Amino acid sequence: MNNPRIIADQNMPHVEAYFGHLGEVKLMAGREIDSQAIQGAEILLVRSVTQVNQSLLEGSSVRFVGSATAGTDHIDLEYLNRNNIQFVYAPGCNAEAVVQYALSVFSRLKPQWLESKVGIVGCGNVGGKLYQKLVALGVDCLVYDPFLRQSQIPDLVSLKEVLDCDIISLHTPLTTEGDFPTHYLFNQQVLNSLKPNTLLINAGRGAVIDNQALIERLKQSDGLQVALDVWESEPQINTELLDLVSLATPHIAGYSDEGKIRGTSMLYEALCASYLNDESIQQPNTAINDTKVSLNGTGKSLNQLLLECYNIKADDQRMREKLKQGDIGQGFDHLRKTYPQRREYSHFNVSTDTPLSRQLKILGYSTV
Repeated sequence: MNNPRIIADQNMPHVEAYFGHLGEVKLMAGREIDSQAIQGAEILLVRSVTQVNQSLLEGSSVRFVGSATAGTDHIDLEYLNRNNIQFVYAPGCNAEAVVQYALSVFSRLKPQWLESKVGIVGCGNVGGKLYQKLVALGVDCLVYDPFLRQSQIPDLVSLKEVLDCDIISLHTPLTTEGDFPTHYLFNQQVLNSLKPNTLLINAGRGAVIDNQALIERLKQSDGLQVALDVWESEPQINTELLDLVSLATPHIAGYSDEGKIRGTSMLYEALCASYLNDESIQQPNTAINDTKVSLNGTGKSLNQLLLECYNIKADDQRMREKLKQGDIGQGFDHLRKTYPQRREYSHFNVSTDTPLSRQLKILGYSTV
């Protein structure tokens, strides 16, 4: 292939380092990628904010679409298949980051989470990883996922049983068809069945929860705590709901440095392997700092150490302050574009002499 034109979402890190030797790379805001912008492009690299469908692609020269995301609800897969446009995405690329997001929420809002009963809705790449870590820590877990069998997950139960948990963490894709659609899975009836003082987390897709129904549920003021990373109608989110939730973030649960680079790398390797037949694969210098940071765990609780690595409250404050300044949509996207560096637990060293070293190692910290 001779120097294909590549259009890529500017929020994907190191695109030029990975793809620059293949051809001309143009970075754009994801919401500004339209049919005019992709004219003459053969390769399109997106994140979740770009709707990839007939309206975008018809009449274009795009033959390869890559999405640096774990989900595909923004992609019209049938249209791509009908038009022989190759598609790859990056399932699992940010699973570790989203798990650490959930643990940061636990640590902030449910300090006794190790003794709580945790319900996980959706046990794929993210939910499965969260489940494995919690079980290894001895946490009582229940899982709802109608696509799995008891032989795969011993703690598999009905949704009704999960709703009785102290903490409920949602990690499902957004689907509207099939036997088990997730759109508005948490509707008015389900939300009203939650116990007082439950902690509900959504780091999957916004419309898995009926946001208007959630507003009404939160107005009951019975101690229900909600942490939302995903919202209906992003980026034009409901500010009334923003004011009611305990923690709010702008769809950044998976935004660790490692997770974002993993997504870019997965697309690059798939492009080279399946579209270019390995003819151009190289190992770029991503310039990520691999020097470990040592943590002093003496006298600190597990919650303190988890929040020392990633304190979600800072993201919550940043979002609330930014969205008070003016245009909600622009502010939401600006927060995502300018999101500060965040490293995963593997970037941090703890001494094996630390009383919590076994738990920290289970969670993914480096131990020395």
